[in-house]
Amino acid sequence: MSEPNVSAAVSPAPTFSEALPKIPMDWAPLLLVPVLALLMLPLVGSFPTWVTLTIAGLAMGMMIFIMASGLTLVFGLMDVLNFGHGAFVSVGAFAATLVLLPLRGWVEADSVLLNLGVVGLAIVVAMLVTGVLGWAFERLIVMPVYGQHLKQILITMGGMIVAEQMITVIWGPEQIPLPLPETFRGALIFGDAAIEKYRLIAVAVGLAVFVTMFLVLNRTKIGLLIRAGVENGEMVEALGYRIRRLFVGVFVAGSALAGLGGVMWGLYKETLTAAMGSEIMVMVFIVIIIGGLGSVGGCFLGAVLVALVANYTGFLIPKLALASNILLMVAILLWRPQGLYAVVKR
Repeated sequence: MSEPNVSAAVSPAPTFSEALPKIPMDWAPLLLVPVLALLMLPLVGSFPTWVTLTIAGLAMGMMIFIMASGLTLVFGLMDVLNFGHGAFVSVGAFAATLVLLPLRGWVEADSVLLNLGVVGLAIVVAMLVTGVLGWAFERLIVMPVYGQHLKQILITMGGMIVAEQMITVIWGPEQIPLPLPETFRGALIFGDAAIEKYRLIAVAVGLAVFVTMFLVLNRTKIGLLIRAGVENGEMVEALGYRIRRLFVGVFVAGSALAGLGGVMWGLYKETLTAAMGSEIMVMVFIVIIIGGLGSVGGCFLGAVLVALVANYTGFLIPKLALASNILLMVAILLWRPQGLYAVVKR
């Protein structure tokens, strides 16, 4: 009697790639930005004006993203409603003056290297100051109210008010001028379109921050733990990881990013006030809600959409410019109640 064909009876084991089904990419939100830009071209009428409005919107969107990205991670991982995030924006901008004002000669020099050097040093100082402040803020103010959203709102808003008053005590109540470095001024001419140099720099910095965050979150172990903590913090703790340490690290990183955003925003406005952070917080929260709580990619798209809509609306219908962000948020939430790329469901 012949032996049975074992190889024919037993099917081969599936490979790793076959065992884990691929998650299809959700392309619909990615199409919103190019579709919006193309729809606005015939309404604007002039191609050079459309290019100028679009680049300006992208630059503003990148600065908003830098300020909002840390906050969306903090909420996603820590479930903390930090209404005091704007304080880090203000502190970062004012901390930059500790470098930019004493080194005014470097700022006014017609040298790219000197201008980049003084701005880079100012950014490092601002991120260090806001990172340390974020660590103290989390330890002293946020940690006692974990899991208590109402208390988080009240106590973090109180912390922001105190921070603004401390800025007034240290730097004075008057507005502080923060001029752009000499080589950052002016515009580049492309045909009939004029694009400000600083807006291009803001786009480059924002893209660099986004790419860095994407690589850290998707290509490193710490990023894997952060994303797993956003999805299911209890499971990460059950596997033996100290997620509380991640909490502190993410809060410090988010505060440092707010400081970077404060420097970029301060140079964009060229004037600093103690309330500059709180004034932009409404827009930051709108961006986070549109993008999806806890999603860095959604935050990026949300920031770009908010800035582009504000720019186009301000040009076409100036009276609706202030309400454009609210209308955009309503439209997005009617389409996707959880935001463009929802990560957590609260």
